[in-house]
Amino acid sequence: MPYLTYEEFIEATHLDIDKYSFKKLYTKASAILDNITNYYYHHHDITEDNSWRVRQFKQALCSQMEYFAVLGSTTFEEINKTPQSFQAGRTSVSNASRFNPRGKNESKSLAAEEVYMHLSGTGLLYSGVNPS
Repeated sequence: MPYLTYEEFIEATHLDIDKYSFKKLYTKASAILDNITNYYYHHHDITEDNSWRVRQFKQALCSQMEYFAVLGSTTFEEINKTPQSFQAGRTSVSNASRFNPRGKNESKSLAAEEVYMHLSGTGLLYSGVNPS
């Protein structure tokens, strides 16, 4: 059973995308949310879960799909692929290095920050060991 319908997505985001684009965004975004939530809804029926948690999960899914739509890409490589420099005639433009002085990579995340905002407090971000 899908987590989100096309109609729910359009109502929540008001983005003007077709059903083909929705399916592409949905497939990637749901895979990311499954990973973040430790595949919670693979082990629990979403239709029988707490309505507030389901609503938060669906909002997180919409946020992830919207993030992909705004960026125009759905993979880490595409999101972070920017040329170091380019030249047009006598004009040259150079982008700053993706590495800060401490050597940490300054790449964009594959997951939207809003995902964590929506999932915070739901228990879906729990990553501890199951006692059973």
